[in-house]
Amino acid sequence: MSLKSLIQAAQGQIDCDLLLTHARIINVFDGRIYEGCIAIHGGYIAALERRPARREIDLGGRWAAPGFIDAHVHIESAMSVPAQFARAVLPHGTTTVVADPHEIANVLGTAGIDYMLAASEGLPLQCLFALSSCVPATAMETAGARLGAADLERFWSHPRIVALAEMMNFPGVLAADTEVLAKIAAAETRGKPVDGHAPGLGGAGLAAYIAAGVGSDHECTRPEEALEKLAAGMRIMIREGTGAKNLDALLPIVNDDNWPRIMWCTDDRHPHDLIAEGHIDALVRRAIAAGMDPVRAIRLATLTPATYFGLRRCGALAPGRRADVVILDDLEQLAVGQVWAGGQQVAAGGAMILEDDTSSPVAPTVMRLDASSLNLAVPANGGQVRVIELVPGQVVTGSGQATASVRDGLAVADPSRDLLKLAVVERYSGRGQTGIGFVRGFGLKRGALASSVAHDSHNIIAVGVEDEDLRTAIAAVAEMGGGLAVAANGRVHSRLPLPVAGLMSLEPVETVRDRLDRLNAVVRTLGGRLSDPFMTLSFLALPVIPELKLTDQGLVDVVRFALVPLFV
Repeated sequence: MSLKSLIQAAQGQIDCDLLLTHARIINVFDGRIYEGCIAIHGGYIAALERRPARREIDLGGRWAAPGFIDAHVHIESAMSVPAQFARAVLPHGTTTVVADPHEIANVLGTAGIDYMLAASEGLPLQCLFALSSCVPATAMETAGARLGAADLERFWSHPRIVALAEMMNFPGVLAADTEVLAKIAAAETRGKPVDGHAPGLGGAGLAAYIAAGVGSDHECTRPEEALEKLAAGMRIMIREGTGAKNLDALLPIVNDDNWPRIMWCTDDRHPHDLIAEGHIDALVRRAIAAGMDPVRAIRLATLTPATYFGLRRCGALAPGRRADVVILDDLEQLAVGQVWAGGQQVAAGGAMILEDDTSSPVAPTVMRLDASSLNLAVPANGGQVRVIELVPGQVVTGSGQATASVRDGLAVADPSRDLLKLAVVERYSGRGQTGIGFVRGFGLKRGALASSVAHDSHNIIAVGVEDEDLRTAIAAVAEMGGGLAVAANGRVHSRLPLPVAGLMSLEPVETVRDRLDRLNAVVRTLGGRLSDPFMTLSFLALPVIPELKLTDQGLVDVVRFALVPLFV
C-alpha cells in the first residue's frame, strides 16, 4: 500500500480502485447499521462515502461486515496445508487467522515454523501467527523438537508474528520456571500479548498465572470459570471446534459490559466441519440463532480479536483498514454471499473465484519406527487398571478404574465392556518407546485405528481390540510417513496419507474430507459410535488437558501433573 495514494484517494484527489455502493454497512465501533458506500484503494478502505473510482459494484442493499478473524486456530488440524486451508475458509468470510504452529513445531522444531510462514506467504487469507510457547507441552512425552526462548528469538521480528501462543505449561508458570518466564518476557518486551491455556484454573493459581502476564484463555468449559477469568482481567476466547465445543455453555456469559473482552475461535476444526458447517461464520450464526444481537456477534468475530492482538488495520470497516469485506445476503441467517480480502474479491456463493496458486512447499516428515518389533502386551500386575473416560464433545477426559480383563496372564481389551487398549508409540528416535493404557467410549467391537496426529507431540496413537490389528494400523501409519489408518483382521481397510510432517495433506480439504469419511465409515462397521473418532483419538495424548491422558512415557494424571502407573 502507498500511504500517500491512500490519503489522496480518501480525499477524492485520485480515483479509487473500487467503489461498493448501496451497502448496509455494519459499524462495529458504534453498533449502527447504515446505508453507504465503501471506497477501496490499494487493498485498503479509503472512505465510507462515495468517491471517484475506476470500477463500481452495486451491492443492492446487502449487508457489509468486516472480514472475520479466528483468534486461535491450528491450521494443521484441518489436515491441509495453508493454501488449501485458505481455500476452505475464505468463502465463509474468514479473512484473517491467528494460528499457532505448535503442531508442526513439535515435529520439526523451528523448521516447522519456517515452513508455515513460507507456505502462507502471499495468500489471500491473512495468516498471522502466535509463536509456539510449549514445544513440547510437557516433559512427560517425547517430541521431535524442544524449543527454548533462545530458539524463538529470531522469529519475533517477523511482521506476521503477533503474540506468544497458548502457554499450556501453567504449572511451569506457577513454579516460576526460568525458561517459561523468559518466553513471556520476550513477548512483553515487544508489546505482544501472551495467550493462555489453563483449563479449570482458578483462585490463587489463576491470580499467579495472570500476574505472570498471560492475557487470554480459550479452555473455559463452564460459565463460572469464564466469568472468574474475565473478572480477573483476562480476555476469553469462546471455542467451538470439532474436538471441543464450548459455545452453548459460554454464550450466557456475554453481556453489555464484558463483550469487548470476548472473541470467537475454532482451535481445531476438521475438514468435514469446515465444509458442512463453516468456520467463524458458523459460530456467529449459532450465536445469532441463540438470541445474540447480530452486530454484537459480528463484533466478537472482528473488532474484539483485532483489538486484543493490536491489529490496527483489521477488524472493522473504516478508513485505513484492510479492505476485508464480507457481503451478507441475509443478516439473521448470516448468509455469506461475497468475500473481499485485501480489496480483491476472492469468493462468491460459497466458493472461491480467485484463481490463486495452491502449490505449497513440502516439509519433511519424521518417521523412525519399525512397527514389526512393537511389543504391546501388558502383563497383569494387579486387578484394577486406570481408564481414560471420554467426555462427549470435549477434549477433557475423565479418570476411571475398571477390573482388568486377563487372558494368559496379560491384561487385554474387553469390547463387551467398551474397554479398549490405547497405545502411544514414539516416532522420532527409532526406539519406539510405547505407553499403554485403556480407554472407554469408542465402542469398537473389533479392529483398530491409528494416527500420527496426536496432540501435541504427534507420536503415533492407536486404539483397538486385538494387538495384531493395533500393530497393523500403526505399521500402516509408519509406512506412509504419517497419516491415518484403520485395520481389522490383520489387514488395512482404509488410510489417509499426511506427507507434510505426518500432519497435513497437499490435497484440497474436500479430498481430505472424502478420505476421512471413508475412514470413519469403516470405523462404524467395526462398532465405533463417535462421529469423529480420529479427532477424539488425537487429543488422548495431550497431557495438559485434564484428567487422564497417555503419552509414550505412560499415563499422565493431569490434575497432579505426574506420571502414574496403569495398575492401581
